[in-house]
Amino acid sequence: MLNFLQIRNYAIVDSLDLEFSGGFTCVTGETGAGKSILVDALGLLCGKRADTSAVRDGASKAELAAEFSLMADSPALAWLKHAELEDDQRCMLRRVIAEGGRSRAWINGSAVTLSQLAELGDLLVEIHGQNEHMLLVRQEAQFRLLDTGSSHDNVRQKVRHAFNTWVGLEEQKLQILSEESLGAGDRELLLYQIRELEESMLTAEQFLAMESEHRLLARGGDLARTLDESVLLLEQDPSGASTVLHRAAILLTPYVDLDAGIASAAELLNDAAIHCSEAISSLESARSRMESSPERLAELERQLGVQHDLARKHRVEPDRLEGVLSQIKQRFELAESLDSRLAELEEQLATALQSYRQQARILSGQRSKRAQQLSADVTALMQELGMEGGQFQFRVQHDEQRRPSARGDDELELLVSANPGIPPGLLRKVASGGELSRISLAIKVACKGDNGAATQVFDEVDAGIGGDTAHSVGALLKSLSAGAQALCVTHLAQVAVFADQQLQVNKQSDEQQTRVSTRLLNNDQRIDEIARMLGGRLSDQSRAHASELLASALVRH
Repeated sequence: MLNFLQIRNYAIVDSLDLEFSGGFTCVTGETGAGKSILVDALGLLCGKRADTSAVRDGASKAELAAEFSLMADSPALAWLKHAELEDDQRCMLRRVIAEGGRSRAWINGSAVTLSQLAELGDLLVEIHGQNEHMLLVRQEAQFRLLDTGSSHDNVRQKVRHAFNTWVGLEEQKLQILSEESLGAGDRELLLYQIRELEESMLTAEQFLAMESEHRLLARGGDLARTLDESVLLLEQDPSGASTVLHRAAILLTPYVDLDAGIASAAELLNDAAIHCSEAISSLESARSRMESSPERLAELERQLGVQHDLARKHRVEPDRLEGVLSQIKQRFELAESLDSRLAELEEQLATALQSYRQQARILSGQRSKRAQQLSADVTALMQELGMEGGQFQFRVQHDEQRRPSARGDDELELLVSANPGIPPGLLRKVASGGELSRISLAIKVACKGDNGAATQVFDEVDAGIGGDTAHSVGALLKSLSAGAQALCVTHLAQVAVFADQQLQVNKQSDEQQTRVSTRLLNNDQRIDEIARMLGGRLSDQSRAHASELLASALVRH
């Protein structure tokens, strides 16, 4: 319940402090006095976006605050506990709006985001504006009326969960199909490339060995002559390097004991002779392998040509073809595995869809029961609001051929007949603006037992009506306040007389500034205000009429 509202430097208001009680409160005053500013300020405290016009001219910032008391089972209190912002069963909202429109917000003294403020605000206050009845023609609003606070909320959550499961699987399927489409046209090509590489490709080790052999054979003639000449230089007698080194070592042998330098030289010459002999053996061995083979050379050139062709085709070096083959195999295996994954997903999708349809059928049945009860309740209230013989119907149509949605397989239509003898038609086509206003109010009262916000605010929702109908509207709002705090901005005396408390808003202007003030009316002041609202000058007769209306409302409730 809203206990207190404080406004500083907002719009045309410089300073206001308002205290509220439970039950039904009416806010009245002359046209343009600033009554709806109170509602707008409350909306800002509940998370609505602000603009630069929010700050009073000449001020640097607007400051708004409100205090609420909460029931132990209040959804708002549960939200505060979850957010670790609880302060007993009390909630203090504060918002500061700077000249440029930027703002800061606090809940129970802790800074919060605007989205957090809006989340909590929806649980604390529900504001019904002058044109709210226009929302009745929208499907989203219609489902909200039927579903909010209903006993089938648990089933509705199950439908949403089943739908989300189905959507997740559907997204996986689309992803697989997307990948499949990329590989489907290439699958035969991938298979061809795999076979071609497996049949013709050399490993990196094989390629390097073949390339080395090719270089050897390609230069075989020159190399053979070079080897023969090298062996001849090393071992020919009497001037071959091997012979010369061996003889020099033998000549020095008798003198190695005479001088360390001679001994070292003799040893080095002997080692050199040995190395020279080994080199001759290696050269002769290499020469023995230098068999000229044009056929082998041609085969090597063919195979190396195949490797280079494959490398150009796949845009890599020849010694990296193994990696290419591995990648192509992975792509092909993935494409093959997608088929089995897709088949598995199709089974999961079928199961998920079946679960969704089952929960949606249960939800539809429970919605139909609630729709029947609400239709009867709203129809009865329409009679009280001057629409005698009128009928109202929530029509729930279940269609399992439609694509799944988070709210189930139902389509909802609101049908109305404002006059007796006329069959109900679609609300958006047959109801006038005034009728929509009354039907909207009837629906709100019919749903008063639901778990809506504890504070219901009505901003001139009674516009366009009068007389006995206005009297009925006041009685309905009074009835609504039995289950929730009700605040109503109104121009109608027939509505205001039902209030438990009445606040009067006044505006005073001079050449320099405009000030807005409020006061809680006592009984005598209420009589004067009701008399003013009835029209004409204040007189004993108008005051007597006002007193009569107040007494009548008191007797009725």
